[in-house]
Amino acid sequence: MKSLILAAGYATRLWPLTLNQPKSLLPVKNKAIIDYIVDKIKKIDDLDDIYIVSNATFVKNFEDWKNSHKISKRISVVDNGIDNVNQRRGSIGDILFGIENKNIKDDLLIIAGDNLFNFDLTDFMKFCLSHKTSVTLGLFDVADRQAARQYGIAAIDSNSIITDFVEKPKDPPSTLAAMCLYFIPAAKLNLLTEYKNQGFALDFAGNFIEWLSKIEPVYGYAFKGMWLDIGDEKSLKFAQLNYKE
Repeated sequence: MKSLILAAGYATRLWPLTLNQPKSLLPVKNKAIIDYIVDKIKKIDDLDDIYIVSNATFVKNFEDWKNSHKISKRISVVDNGIDNVNQRRGSIGDILFGIENKNIKDDLLIIAGDNLFNFDLTDFMKFCLSHKTSVTLGLFDVADRQAARQYGIAAIDSNSIITDFVEKPKDPPSTLAAMCLYFIPAAKLNLLTEYKNQGFALDFAGNFIEWLSKIEPVYGYAFKGMWLDIGDEKSLKFAQLNYKE
């Protein structure tokens, strides 16, 4: 199994904090955000490679970070070639770039580089592998319909199959927010290319889930614990004050 950490954004809402470093390397308590993510990933026994997808501007930042860490998993930094804040591949574009650049043909765990949560991934991976013929999406209940309007929102049935998915809905079908945490089995990686070839937008991974859930079963796994969406300085300060491992 492989993992892609998506960290190619420029986080303009956090400027000037992110003018010279990526959001994933900002400190929360005593560690960088990405440290918490890698700490979760490295506990997955079957996973051997972690690929960090960066823009061209921050590749060196991630290389320096990587060189200061020694863990049992191999870590590689993938340069997506974008060196301009006004350009972007989009999350699906970065996923496809990482897959093609590293010739990934294994099961794939995808996670956003600003995903800060305090639960481990053990039960999630067991769930994913028990439904290995399908894609699984990590969800978190934000417990408020007003807040749900800010996220990609999923509704699931009694079998945990996604019955509806909408990006930033005015009328949310639930309060289960997509965490930008995905498991895609090796046999389903080709669906990303199929989605792209049909001309759909590559900006948001949630759009892929919305498309896919209409043509085949996609599972949703709801986590319990603390999940923080760090998008601006206010949410970063909240995390620095309140995050608990």
